[in-house]
Amino acid sequence: MENTGDGPEKGPKMEASGQLYLDLLEKVVTNMIYGDAPTPNAWVPETSFTREHRENGLDWPSTAHTMVGLKRIRNVRHCLEQALADGVAGDFIETGVWRGGVCIFARGILKAHGVSDRRVWLADSFEGIPDTGPDGHPMDQEMALHQSNEVLGVSMETVRDNFARYDLLDDQVQFLPGWFEDTLPTAPVEKLAVMRLDGDLYSSTMDALVNLYPKLSPGGFVIIDDYVIPACRKAVEEFRETEGIEDPLEAIDDYSVFWRRGA
Repeated sequence: MENTGDGPEKGPKMEASGQLYLDLLEKVVTNMIYGDAPTPNAWVPETSFTREHRENGLDWPSTAHTMVGLKRIRNVRHCLEQALADGVAGDFIETGVWRGGVCIFARGILKAHGVSDRRVWLADSFEGIPDTGPDGHPMDQEMALHQSNEVLGVSMETVRDNFARYDLLDDQVQFLPGWFEDTLPTAPVEKLAVMRLDGDLYSSTMDALVNLYPKLSPGGFVIIDDYVIPACRKAVEEFRETEGIEDPLEAIDDYSVFWRRGA
């Protein structure tokens, strides 16, 4: 059942201006307002903007700061605002940030709620998808997503500049540059309230789950952007089985899922 969420069920009310700010921000980071043409590629061949594709994250935008689409952006808002309302301890992290739009939105949520004691972490190679090579997982090798790194590889300087365009680049925004297998085991992240995984590959997904899930507070959220990809789904299923996780998966759209960690 699709469940993007409409915001927290309880907790302090935010000013109407803050709600309007976030309503606008979610449309800006996805560029639903001007509707930039997508960049065609081997996986997503669309060349013309349609609201349906952008709402569902079915294109690779040429200008927008995220490709996740409006439904998944609203899910981020639902999860983070619910965590704030319920007092779930910890920060927000995204593993695989592209142009930074999701994390820009997450920082905007914290700002709109007047939250100054939580951070937004961006973990990314800032070079694109790794070339798994002959020693990589077979399912990762089949996809060869690194062949699209001309589009998928976005420098950290560009992402920082994107944050600055929204006046959201400050000390609450922290970068973890490098391959997940190198950075996540020693990442200086203490607690997480929301972790959003967008690394596509089996290896990237497993690296994030193994190293970050132990830091997720009870009541925190795990968002899996690429669950539709067999390699990613396999990593999630194996991890949940190994860890005995029975918290139900909920669909965001036809491509992504999330679950809330039980007590």
